Amino acid sequence: MMKFGKASMLVFAGILALSAFAPTKASADAATGDVVVTLGANLTADQRQSILNEMDVNSNTAQIITVNNSEEHKYLDKYLSQAQIGTRAISSSKITIGKSGSGLTASTHNITYVSKDMYINALATAGVKDADVYVTAPFPVSGTAALTGLIKAYEAKTGEVIPEAKKQVANEEVVTTAELANKDGVGKEKAADLVTAIKNNLAKNKPESRADVEQAVRDAANQVNVKLSDADIQKLVDLFDKMRTLHIDWGQVGNQMQQLKDKVNQLANSGETKGFLAKVFKAIGDFFSAIFNAIASLFQ
Repeated sequence: MMKFGKASMLVFAGILALSAFAPTKASADAATGDVVVTLGANLTADQRQSILNEMDVNSNTAQIITVNNSEEHKYLDKYLSQAQIGTRAISSSKITIGKSGSGLTASTHNITYVSKDMYINALATAGVKDADVYVTAPFPVSGTAALTGLIKAYEAKTGEVIPEAKKQVANEEVVTTAELANKDGVGKEKAADLVTAIKNNLAKNKPESRADVEQAVRDAANQVNVKLSDADIQKLVDLFDKMRTLHIDWGQVGNQMQQLKDKVNQLANSGETKGFLAKVFKAIGDFFSAIFNAIASLFQ
């Protein structure tokens, strides 16, 4: 009996030791259709109720989380000025848990700085999975508070803890994309398409160095026909190389933004892009033809 007792204790101790290194499971039970609402802390009582009505949410039964301005500053002070962030948290959101494998979808109302595609991209980077998000405000606002709220809501509902470093880089991604959208000839849609294409390239060609990341950025710019300055390219390389060091699972990120990937793939195969590439190849052909003709004329 004594021998059996010692053996049992050794096995039990071994299980305890292994469990210390096992991945943490979600502590909350999140089911398909579950809803969490985040409200900006500086909404008036009337604005708060109006937004809940807009979202078709009952305040007596829904899980509601408040997001304050200090939380915005926590994640955005490194990337935006105090004036841009402001002193009030207004933008609000609703996150609905989807079925496994459904990916991320988004829609917005009265949000001027962050597009729905930017939200999808940033949430996928942070590690949010399988959810539909709706971001709104009682009047036009930037929407910066909503990203913090959405991540906070996802953690609360699923029990998953998203590392602070991923939250930081997701916010940096939103700001970088939004700034790129303000460049001449880019716009919000192409800026988001570019970020999607970069992630798609990184998923296909697992980056092992900063040089690999830069190649992914340059290839993506060609794929979505966006002209970038050297400064813009380096800023994107800085961002995505930071993600590389965080060991982002690009395959999982890609699965969550399947709709955006499909759009970018269609763009790459569109007549506009093919026409652009045809012009490039024609220009190259004309260049070499001119050189050949010039050399030939020397011998005539």
